Amino acid sequence: MADEIAKSLGLDPIEAEVEIMPVSRQTTPSLANIDKENQAEQDYQYARENFYNVIETGSKALEDMLDLAKASEHPRAYEVVSTIMKTLVDANKDLVSMSEKKAEAVKTSQEGDSKNVTNNNLFVGSTSELQQMLKDLRNNEST
Repeated sequence: MADEIAKSLGLDPIEAEVEIMPVSRQTTPSLANIDKENQAEQDYQYARENFYNVIETGSKALEDMLDLAKASEHPRAYEVVSTIMKTLVDANKDLVSMSEKKAEAVKTSQEGDSKNVTNNNLFVGSTSELQQMLKDLRNNEST
């Protein structure tokens, strides 16, 4: 059929060459090979990018829907506009909340690394020796 069309238009038919390209399969690293801190950072970045995409797409949809609502002056169109606005506000709040939680987690992990925690401390001595030691510690701290 292609030959008939080409002849009627006075064109030479082109032989179609089909080149088969090998399909390369991307391998994702197994979760066992990724350390938990790196995985958490990747999850955070992925979620952050998704929030940005949702907010940008929602903003475009809001602009389009607002134009439609103005043109149609239909109450349902304005209801949809208000729903989109609320959704965008919630998405922005969630993005900020996620960033704050990330910053808090980083701060906590850094403080946890620098704190020396002593559990099950044992003092061997008399009560008067303990009181004298505490008194000496307070005097050293105040000077």
